[in-house]
Order: sequence, then C-alpha cells, then structure tokens
Amino acid sequence: MSALHLSTATFLALLLVAPCPGDTVILSDGKELEGTILKQNETTLWLDIGPKVIELDNNDVQDVVESGDDEVKVVRESLFHTVEEPRELSAKLQAQRVSSSVIKVRTPGAIGSGVIINEEGYAITNAHVIQGEQDLRAIIWVPQPDGTKQRTTVEDVEIIAVNNHLDLALLKMSHPDKDSFPYSPIESWEGIMVGQPVFAIGNPLNMEQSMTEGVISTTQRNFDGLSYIQTDTPINPGNSGGPLFNTKGEVIGITNMGIPSGDSLGFAIPARYVKDFIRNREAFAYDAMNPNAGHNYQDPPVRKLPGAPPQLQP
Repeated sequence: MSALHLSTATFLALLLVAPCPGDTVILSDGKELEGTILKQNETTLWLDIGPKVIELDNNDVQDVVESGDDEVKVVRESLFHTVEEPRELSAKLQAQRVSSSVIKVRTPGAIGSGVIINEEGYAITNAHVIQGEQDLRAIIWVPQPDGTKQRTTVEDVEIIAVNNHLDLALLKMSHPDKDSFPYSPIESWEGIMVGQPVFAIGNPLNMEQSMTEGVISTTQRNFDGLSYIQTDTPINPGNSGGPLFNTKGEVIGITNMGIPSGDSLGFAIPARYVKDFIRNREAFAYDAMNPNAGHNYQDPPVRKLPGAPPQLQP
C-alpha cells in the first residue's frame, strides 16, 4: 500500500507550477519523480517537490539518483576511503549500491567473505578465514552496463598483512579485466548507537551475496580484551570477514563470530580496529615463508571464571 499522500491531479499541478529538479526517485512502475530527498527510513521516503512534501512507501521505490552523486566528497586515507556527510537511505537501496564490493574468499579448507576497500583491489577479511593457507581465490560481482552483475573468479590474490589478535587480514586482488574495483567506504568516525539499523552482506553457508538486516544490540561487548559490536543481524559460518553496513552505506565493522547456542547473537570487529590495522599494516606484513608472520598473541592458561561468556564460533 503506497504512502503517497497526494492526489494525481494535485501532484501534476504542483509539478507544472513549481518544478523542483534535483534528486530523482525511480518508482517500481518505472516512473520518475524529481525533488529533494529530505529523509528516508526503513519504511518511508520524504520528497520535497517544492510547495509540498510527499511521502513514498519504500516498497514503491526502485532506486534513487541523488543530485549530488557526482559531487560527493570522497577522502582517501591510507588504503581506504571515507565519505563526508553521506546520505542515509533505506537498507534496501544501500544494499543495491554496496553489494558489488562484497567478495567471497575461497581457500582449500574454508569459505568466507570480504569487502573491497579501494579501487585497486585491496580487501579486508578475517584472519581465521585464510589461516595457514596461501592458495586463495576470490569471487567478485562486476557491475554491467545493463544493471546486472557478472560473477567472476579472481585467481591472483595476495596476502598483504595478517593480525591474528584482531582476526583481520588484508588482501590484494588483481582485476582480470584490468579495470577498477567497486569498493565501499569505511565510516569516518564512530557514531554507532544501540538500536541503529544495520545490515550484513556475505556468503553464509556458501549462499552467495546474502543480505541480512538487524540493529546494533550493544556498541561495546568485551571479549578477551577487545571490544566488539554486538548485533541481532543473523551471522552464520561463511559470513566471516564480510562487512556490517550502516544505512549510509559505510562499513562500520567486519563480522567475525556468533554464538551457536544463541539466536540473534552476532559480533563484528569495529571499524576503528580495521582502520588502525590498515594504517599499521607494515607491522603485520605477511611472509609466505612464515604463515604466522605478524604479531600473534598466545592464549593465556585457561581458567574457569564465574560468569564467563559462552564459547564463540567464527
């Protein structure tokens, strides 16, 4: 049921009297509306067409072309990008935009996910996905002019750095067509809040390009001296190394574990750890002659403490 609160005759009259070019909203039936997008949440989009503001049900919205798309200020820092003042849209529309940056990482012994962080093919995944392996392959989804995506296997994947303590790994892919890679920005500053809507894209149980939605349950959940984002977004084996996005299309974390005996208990490595790892990647440089290169913190002797958290599963 559409939430368009305006008669057709009144709407056409408004367009004739006061056209307001700017953002373009493409509806499910192919029609286009022009105006200024004021806000969009999980259910509704508000579009200012001049003298009136109309409400559109997200189910009626197929895509949004923003007037400032070509003017968005993207900042390059180290190997990753951030975006100044990204616009918040529904998870549905953001997922369409960022899904091509999500990859599948394959080794002889495991399948995981990852996210491309720049056009040169650098990507982040979990250290446990590639642990002890050197023969890596990546599956990417290359956008096509007709709007489809071509599933492509990248044979040339290099391990750049590994931090076992943070459970992060930096990879470098070579594009089979000598083209640039689609990538997703990392959040510029940590503004996550409890209850904030988020979504994950990955390859759970080898089901490629699967999207799941949820909210942030806790912004700082402590395990083994590290702070994680806790979310009720479904996280399953195969999601490991994939991105957790906010509704601005930014990577706010890297999913890495869940509790098998509990429902809706997933965890992600916060973006601040990811950025620090990338900035200091030389300290964790990978050496093919020593697969455990980089800093590796040994587990302390096990002691059973009252109130200890349940066992976690990557």
